[in-house]
Amino acid sequence: MSRAAIIGGGVIGGGWAARFLLNGWDVAVFDPDPEAARKIGEVLDNARASLPAIYDRPLPPEGRLSFCDSMADAVTGADWVQESVSERLELKHRVYDEIAKSLSDGVFIASSTSGFKASDLAAKGAPVVVVHPFNPVYLLPLLEISGAPGLCKKAAEIATSIGMHPLILKTEIDAFIGNRFQEAVWREALWMLKDGIATTEEIDDAIRMGFGLRWAQMGLFETYRIAGGEAGMKSYIEQFGPSLQWPWTKLTDVPELDEALIATISDQSDAQSGHLTIRELERLRDDNLVAILRALRHTGSGAGGVVATHEAGLATGGEIDGLPVTLRRVVPVTWTDYNGHMNEAAYLELGTWATDGLMQLIGADAAYVASGKSFFTVDTRIRYLDEVHRGEALTVTTLVLEGADKKMKLFHRVLKADGTICATIETLLLHTDLTTRRACAPEAPVAGALAHLAMTHADFPAEGAGGSVGHRG
Repeated sequence: MSRAAIIGGGVIGGGWAARFLLNGWDVAVFDPDPEAARKIGEVLDNARASLPAIYDRPLPPEGRLSFCDSMADAVTGADWVQESVSERLELKHRVYDEIAKSLSDGVFIASSTSGFKASDLAAKGAPVVVVHPFNPVYLLPLLEISGAPGLCKKAAEIATSIGMHPLILKTEIDAFIGNRFQEAVWREALWMLKDGIATTEEIDDAIRMGFGLRWAQMGLFETYRIAGGEAGMKSYIEQFGPSLQWPWTKLTDVPELDEALIATISDQSDAQSGHLTIRELERLRDDNLVAILRALRHTGSGAGGVVATHEAGLATGGEIDGLPVTLRRVVPVTWTDYNGHMNEAAYLELGTWATDGLMQLIGADAAYVASGKSFFTVDTRIRYLDEVHRGEALTVTTLVLEGADKKMKLFHRVLKADGTICATIETLLLHTDLTTRRACAPEAPVAGALAHLAMTHADFPAEGAGGSVGHRG
């Protein structure tokens, strides 16, 4: 079992703890704050409800979390040491000196710094690599990495294994790429506030209702490439390049953050979002990010491609009571209704993906479908037996009731984490030629695998649980 040491358990440190834990690492935290366990626990609650919901495969079994009384206890035996203390260089150097006393051979210190160069952090000899994440660390995949090439390579490999996207900087610069870009937008926003041009809410609306949605999937340059039409980027620059000379922005100047401007920002922000607690805003943010990341995952765009690649390496399969596990899923917020329950359409989707899992078991996989054959659903019957809520882990086992000639009849049991059957889904499918759109017999390997499962499952009872319980309250 791999082990991560988290030095500093604030917002970023807590996010790192969640990212590692939910990817199967043991995590040891050192933070002298007496509230550290509570704060990290609340971050973990959010992470458990959101990160697994991005994937259609289960994450590894969660690692073990421990809180240590000393830095040495946390660091000893760690395979990864993440420093997330305050942005004061002298403090970081003192922390590195302490970490180095217990650091295992070959292990380096990964710093969450938002702006210090790796050469500054390593100036006193500690093996430090900049590994700068974005909040929330457990959902956003980008890591900006900078430092000694060999250590950067090691950091990138581990980052990829926990579902992150390492961006190794070719040139060492203060504040890296992402923060410099954010700083430019932040600076212009402050001028608009100071000059009375826009409020905090109007500025946020301009981003979230417009270009922010484009940036989430394409970034800056691909967005502008499309804006150039069929002629592409060259045409865009020829059309709009001259506007760079116009005095639109104040990016080279910084407004003074005097008491008046601070009060303006604070008052407008309170009016905009003060009716929500920070935890409520975090949950709203996470729910929105899960929906966006799941959508991007299906197209492979932007951060969705990172999720899809990570998911491809996650384990599938297994058996429960002699029946194959065809699906494991955590219920995302997008599957819930106004009562907080998993809605009817989600049960149908769950059954669809479980059927897909069974098809892959018998060889009717993507390559088989691409060859022109597949199974089409002709009838589905669902029984709702127990309530299911957001964040619950569900497992589906599949019984083959019939598997001969053109027919495939399946009985899915949907199990909660405690083994309770919360739904059963019975579905009938016909094997179909995708060219003629007519039913036909499966290819011999698929037909044989399906018939074998039907024979193996012949003595299993197709039963759910007791009396039906409506899932709406």
